[in-house]
Amino acid sequence: MKMIIAIIQPDKLDEVREALIAADITRITVDRVTGHGREEDVELFRGQRVTPNLLSKVEIKIACNDEFEDIIVKTIMNAARHSEGNVGDGKIFVLPLEKCYRIRTGESGGNAI
Repeated sequence: MKMIIAIIQPDKLDEVREALIAADITRITVDRVTGHGREEDVELFRGQRVTPNLLSKVEIKIACNDEFEDIIVKTIMNAARHSEGNVGDGKIFVLPLEKCYRIRTGESGGNAI
């Protein structure tokens, strides 16, 4: 099992969600987050160091069985990229998922996803 976490631009959320639904991936969690990566570097303004502002982003979390990892990653990558790709388009993290439990039935493992 895997936990896929994607951080993308807010304007790409609808495209990514529609692409995931078209790929038959319908169970997702979405959070609004703030942060910054390489979009802005620390700048000097009138001799003062200016810390970059935190930018609005969207974090998508998807728990999946191993066989869906490549489909999900490729789908998000294609839908979240701006034309030829821009700095700040986002990142995708794939983490091992040890256990999953369905609260309603008590099922565990891949069946609970």
